[in-house]
Amino acid sequence: MNETENNLGKIIRIAGPVVRAVGLENVRLYDVVRVGELGLVGEVIRLSEGLTTIQVYEDTSGICVGEPVRSTGLPLVVQLGPGLLEQVYDGLQRPLKILAEGSGEFIQRGVYASPLPEDKRWHFTPRVSVGEVVGAGDILGVVPESRTIEHRIMVPPHQRGRVVSIRAGEFNVNETVAVIGSENEAGVEAEITLVQRWPVRQPRPCQTRLAPREPLLTGTRIIDAFFPVAKGGSAIIPGGFGTGKTVTEHSLARWADADVVVYVGCGERGNEMTEVLEEFPKLEDPRTGAPLMERTVLIANTSNMPVAAREASIYTGITIAEYYRDMGYDVLMLADSTSRWGEALREISGRLEEMPGEEGYPAYLAARLAEFYERSGRVICLGNHGNSDTQGRMGSVSVVGAVSPPGGDFSEPVTQNSMRVASTFWALDYDLSRRRHFPAINWTSSYSLYNFRDWFEREVATDWDELSHEAMALLQREVELLEIVQLVGPDALAEPERAVLAVARMLREDFLQQSAYRDVDRYCSIQKAYWMLKTIMDFYHHTQAALESKIPLERVTALPVVSDIARMKEFQADAAEKEIRAIMDRVQFSFADLGVA
Repeated sequence: MNETENNLGKIIRIAGPVVRAVGLENVRLYDVVRVGELGLVGEVIRLSEGLTTIQVYEDTSGICVGEPVRSTGLPLVVQLGPGLLEQVYDGLQRPLKILAEGSGEFIQRGVYASPLPEDKRWHFTPRVSVGEVVGAGDILGVVPESRTIEHRIMVPPHQRGRVVSIRAGEFNVNETVAVIGSENEAGVEAEITLVQRWPVRQPRPCQTRLAPREPLLTGTRIIDAFFPVAKGGSAIIPGGFGTGKTVTEHSLARWADADVVVYVGCGERGNEMTEVLEEFPKLEDPRTGAPLMERTVLIANTSNMPVAAREASIYTGITIAEYYRDMGYDVLMLADSTSRWGEALREISGRLEEMPGEEGYPAYLAARLAEFYERSGRVICLGNHGNSDTQGRMGSVSVVGAVSPPGGDFSEPVTQNSMRVASTFWALDYDLSRRRHFPAINWTSSYSLYNFRDWFEREVATDWDELSHEAMALLQREVELLEIVQLVGPDALAEPERAVLAVARMLREDFLQQSAYRDVDRYCSIQKAYWMLKTIMDFYHHTQAALESKIPLERVTALPVVSDIARMKEFQADAAEKEIRAIMDRVQFSFADLGVA
């Protein structure tokens, strides 16, 4: 870096993670700078009459007024290429394992290591030939990044030309694998390596954004049956401490129908992030049998790290997710939690002496949240070269953000502003978690704005929509009846109403309740969920017929088949449909013995 008068300034004020400097004449908004003698990483967040305000992503203790500030002339960027998977980064894409080897458990300030392994050689196989014209997003070749993910080397966005040279072989990320010239052979040639660099605050371009067409299947019954999220959609999980946000996100990371997982620990407690770092490398990918980390990127930014780094971690994660989306993969990004990110914005805003909004959060909180969630989506990727499908390759980024409202108060600003932009809302409930009902998703407060009726009728069963709506109506009716029971007691209810309570209890305990720690129940296929739901609702319809025939409810609830229904969740996936169909037959036989057709 050349230290000229235009890119070298000095510190005049320090306020925690916010530093003010003068002398940086040609610096631009969001440029990265090096602060002090230690070279701490910072980002320009305000320019005003020769005064540059910098958000520092490392601890500023010991930095003094008068120390130099050096501009890099570049925005905050991430390196995108082979080697991203299985890595554990901080919010600035510094590989924590490599830094820990050099500086110990407590990483020293100002240290840096390449985000991608520069000494590792990757086998590159070309997919185009010399003389072919390629455009932005076209696949030049592939690299086997892991046993499950083929890394596709693409023409960088905003670039187009004729392939001058390309070769197969073993390369590191910085070596040239192809050269692209202009189409008329008279322009400047561009050397293509295995790595791209992209500013994190700028969304990566795509050809076309598509409407959501199919759900992201998660293996969690209450989500898939009642509150599905789209593949390429957005969801939030608000809940107080101990309600199961982290466990739910861990379950999504392992079982959701996604090719690549990007997990961002944004300011969560150190012990929760430690659990992620220890458990993920041990988990097996249920689809392939390979380690789950082979399709996962972890970004760890715990609550004891500088508050300013929380903001960067979210943008780093979504940019990596968009990169794999552009290859044609379905990516799931999990952010735990956006509340800590909002707290970082609030603290930085306070340091900048900005006019506060609701509860001290900055007035632009809603805009920042919207910008983040809007980067989710299902798209037709850039580039059509080499695609047999004329529509082009499609990819998606699904974003799930945990929210930690203080005291479980959903009326606070981060939750409310997230609800305005996310289309699925999974509300975690204190009362359910205290009763050990997990996942503790409250079915009366949660919702999904996605309509997948046609997909479920085509892929699962024609009566899926009818079943799910009837079951949800039953659960909502139970809430109303329980309020009456609390006032006047259960004896005041008529038998049809007590039948509603009995079947709703079946739905809660035998369908909605699901253990993430039991091998047989932590994942439920959509087909198994359908047959479970159909059996319970079939039992309800027979119960109604029995009551109309003047058969006491006590005789119905005493049927042996009731305990068989309670065991449905214990069936292995490969035998579930057969076993549950047998229970449905026993339901019919049991009621036939009572004289109900």
